[in-house]
Amino acid sequence: MSASVHAGSSQIVAVEQFGTTQTVLGAALAGAALNLRYIGIVASLSEVLTGLSLRTKLLAIHITGDENWALTMAERAKSPDVGAKFLLGSGLVMISVWTASTTAGAVIGAVLPDLERFGLGFAFTAAFIAMARGLWRGQSQMLPWIVAAALTISSVSLGLPQAYAIVVGTLCGLVFLASRRRFERVEA
Repeated sequence: MSASVHAGSSQIVAVEQFGTTQTVLGAALAGAALNLRYIGIVASLSEVLTGLSLRTKLLAIHITGDENWALTMAERAKSPDVGAKFLLGSGLVMISVWTASTTAGAVIGAVLPDLERFGLGFAFTAAFIAMARGLWRGQSQMLPWIVAAALTISSVSLGLPQAYAIVVGTLCGLVFLASRRRFERVEA
């Protein structure tokens, strides 16, 4: 699953869903819902992927994860010369390390104590916070981020599963940002 899906958060949600409901369809839908964010991620890579063959584009899309996408975009902000080679290289490193460490975790994890007791369950959240910090472009982004966070938290509070709440919050933040940009262009 790590090599074919290559999206840690959706893998975790799918495994948790399968463990709870024992239905493959429910697990697949939960993982797919969380991965809807990749529509925006891949769309943001259109300039990076320009000029590549279809096969290379598909490989790049497959090995793009949140982390190497965020790193690529942050590096492109510093230097527009950073492109497909950086994305592909970082993606190949990520999928290799991810698959090897997942395999090692499955083998070794069975004999380790519950790591949640030591507060290590927060590592997943910390990784997303670090990625978000790398994407921050200043105060002009504050309101869309607040909208996304507020709607995600509200959705979870209303009982929506976390995977779907993240999608709802993300889509609402994107819609808010697009609406604001359109409104600003109309005024200008």
